[in-house]
Amino acid sequence: MTVDKARKPERHSPRGAATRSALLDAAAHVFRTVGFARAGVTEVVAQAGASIGSLYHHFSGKADLYMALYEEFQQRQQDRTHRAVTNARAAGETDPTRLMYTAARAYLDGCIDERETTVLFFSGDGPPGFDSQLRSRLREWTDRNVALFRKADEPVDEALLMVVSGAILLAVSEVVVREDQDARRLANDITELLSCLKPCYGRAEVPPPTAGGTGEA
Repeated sequence: MTVDKARKPERHSPRGAATRSALLDAAAHVFRTVGFARAGVTEVVAQAGASIGSLYHHFSGKADLYMALYEEFQQRQQDRTHRAVTNARAAGETDPTRLMYTAARAYLDGCIDERETTVLFFSGDGPPGFDSQLRSRLREWTDRNVALFRKADEPVDEALLMVVSGAILLAVSEVVVREDQDARRLANDITELLSCLKPCYGRAEVPPPTAGGTGEA
């Protein structure tokens, strides 16, 4: 199973919701313990105290379990960044650039707070196609935050989007392997550096080609 499509919200009875939650908790434990590639659905149902049938009632397989865990993690991250920006605005922050990087810091703090879960998704051990979706989702998240300080009639700054999303992706891989204090210091330093970036909207001048197109004198 590839992961090109996002899961759709589902309705569950209280009992079904409890079973689904138990399966997700069990899957998270198994994936963190042995890795996604080595995990089996039999290990998940044993950990959950459920049946194979109940697992396939809620999920199509272990890749579906993995993606459900990721969607829940991503929602918590979105909630964190939204709260951080809301609180900053309530405290009087109006500079859109600072608001963007307030969101970035909240995202990194969430990764540190949920270190084991974050490693699960950023380790490269996921379903086929997940790494590509992870980069795409982070880019979408960055684009929404870049929009905080982009005027309505201004185009998306592709260069800024690439630099910020790439920096956050690399930052996550670093902060989750460090001790808490060092990780938060690094997260702060990274977001402070990113806050110095300014959009250029393609205004950088491109030098004309030299004779022969070689770029040499």
